[in-house]
Amino acid sequence: MARAGAGHRRAVAAGIVVGFAVGSNVANVGAVATSLASSYGVSLTVVGLFTTALFVTHTSIQIPGGQAIDRLGARRLAFAALVTICVGNGLALIVSDPALALSTRALTGLGTGIGFIAGSDYVRAAGGSPLAQGLFGGFGVAGGGFALAVVPQLERAVGWRAPFLLSVALGLVALAALLLAPLRVAVARTFSGARATALQVIGDRRLYRIAVMHTAAFGISVVAGNWVVTLLERHGYGTNLASLLGALTLSVSVLSRPLGGWLMHDRPRSTRLASGVSLAAGAAASAGLAASGPVPLAVVSTVTLGLAAGIPFAPAFAGAARVRPDAPAAAIGMINMCGSLLIVTATPLVGLTFSLPGDGRIGFLALAVVWAAALLVLPSDAQLSAQPRDDFARRQSSNGHPRCQAPG
Repeated sequence: MARAGAGHRRAVAAGIVVGFAVGSNVANVGAVATSLASSYGVSLTVVGLFTTALFVTHTSIQIPGGQAIDRLGARRLAFAALVTICVGNGLALIVSDPALALSTRALTGLGTGIGFIAGSDYVRAAGGSPLAQGLFGGFGVAGGGFALAVVPQLERAVGWRAPFLLSVALGLVALAALLLAPLRVAVARTFSGARATALQVIGDRRLYRIAVMHTAAFGISVVAGNWVVTLLERHGYGTNLASLLGALTLSVSVLSRPLGGWLMHDRPRSTRLASGVSLAAGAAASAGLAASGPVPLAVVSTVTLGLAAGIPFAPAFAGAARVRPDAPAAAIGMINMCGSLLIVTATPLVGLTFSLPGDGRIGFLALAVVWAAALLVLPSDAQLSAQPRDDFARRQSSNGHPRCQAPG
């Protein structure tokens, strides 16, 4: 029994390390956007496309990747995803050519798209609670915050290759963690019926409001994380201070994402209120960054944005998986795909606003509007604490299949 418990803990820890390594790729390029523009001989808008290229493939693989994970297992797909990430970043080290950067970022996006869902599902399969899902999400976004803080310092030693070297190193660490994790873990929730198709998952309206909430919290935090350093630099902040504050927009979610999981597990009636407050706080924080005022305002805004982005994560992921027990990874892929679509479209658009009056402020004000708009379709308490569908469970039971349940 002790061995099984240790195996579960190693599996959950490995899943969290995978999330951290995958997350570093989200903001590694944005950490030194201005320097990369100079090294590659392109505009900031093109540098924004480096992130867009990653998220185009990241987005396209979400549901197919989730279905593959449901069929083949999370650990196997997480391993393949990390190898893809290491290869993509390794190829990007060859030369500072924009075409090479765009193609290798697209390759890396295949790895991040599968890797993030696989890490989350590995935590779930190992019996991880909503709190464990929150820890996974927190460390996933902290990987981006880590990149924002470390890449500018690493760039002084290795130049434009810094973002890609860091992601290769973290990918190798995550591969080692997976190798040390158990090959098999007892699955916390079993399913023996027919698996849902992609169209069934996409057409499930219960996932829509959850997707909007996740899109606002996750998507905007990533877009802001990619441009906040540039915004602060353009408005008088030094590179070191701007990098530190930019890292806060992502890294403090390591605190609030587990908090969201704890609320869902122990205080389910508070989950909706906390998620709504988070969306409102995110809107206020984005507006505060757009103001580009004194240092105390920037500190409060970056910390608030990071905290606000974290609360809805575990309710969104755990809720989506419970809504579709016949395809939990595909359901998570569906809501994550929506967040990724926002990143794909908004990252270059916010970059474009740096050539408009206000030098980036218009872009951050637009992000504040998206935060606030998500409040209009906030999921209900029932959706945020969703249990497997009663009619679905009854149908499976009548067909001779067991209900989804925790192991006794």
